[in-house]
Amino acid sequence: MVKLLIGHKGSGKTKSMIQLANDRVAKSEGSVVFINKNHRLMYDLKYKIRVVCMEEYEHITNSDEYIGFLYGIISSDHDIEVIFIDSILKHADVTIADLPEFLRRLDELSQKYKMEFVVSISATAEEIGDIAQQYEILN
Repeated sequence: MVKLLIGHKGSGKTKSMIQLANDRVAKSEGSVVFINKNHRLMYDLKYKIRVVCMEEYEHITNSDEYIGFLYGIISSDHDIEVIFIDSILKHADVTIADLPEFLRRLDELSQKYKMEFVVSISATAEEIGDIAQQYEILN
């Protein structure tokens, strides 16, 4: 299952995502992963959450490589219950035009590996178009 947090920059998506991740890890029997652009959120997340900072992986430059990167994370831990991806439009040159295909592929990963993705997008429902109706919106 893929869930979305959408809204413009400064609308509280990251704060909500941090709270969701911290709440989830408290009741989780598996692993929780939080992917962020940089290290700035590291100390806001509970220590049991695996934090991945994308600035350390600057050679991931498109959505295909990003999906491959996710496969690597999943293959290293078969107990992942949820992966939080903060501000996807700031990672690997993913654009609004890439979102339908990217989210479809996340949904396939989710179903195949019985896990959940929570993705924040710095855009409104109108800006992302029809994909807003295809996934659960958390805010």
